[in-house]
Amino acid sequence: MPVRTAEAEWKGNLLEGQGRMKLGTGAYEGPYSFKSRMEEGPGTNPEELIGAAHAGCFSMAFSAGLGKAGFNPKRVSTKAAVHFEKVGDGFAITRIDLTTEAEVPGIDNAKFQELAEAAKQGCPVSKALAGTQINLQARLVQAAGA
Repeated sequence: MPVRTAEAEWKGNLLEGQGRMKLGTGAYEGPYSFKSRMEEGPGTNPEELIGAAHAGCFSMAFSAGLGKAGFNPKRVSTKAAVHFEKVGDGFAITRIDLTTEAEVPGIDNAKFQELAEAAKQGCPVSKALAGTQINLQARLVQAAGA
């Protein structure tokens, strides 16, 4: 398996400095700053990128689990809300709330929930973030006319 890379550079002090983050594939490169991390300034931040990675990983893991169980998902859409808060003298990612909805023909809600929870546990990004509380809300969507 390939080793995935990313890089970041920060110039200046914490409050007025600025940085750039770049994915090794070149698919994303952009700025980040104190304001984009601690306020609502322009640019991205590490927590947003972790959220994107977690949502993407979970969606793929859930699709794989559904397929292994004999279901063919039409769509899995996941959002990740990464909570970044002051803890003691520093800051921490205290929890991640995954909200997913999927269109999966022929599955009942109990099996859907079971496979969603398994995907949350088995997703490599979830495993990497094992020290963080991860909550999941999964909603089965019925196709129009089904």
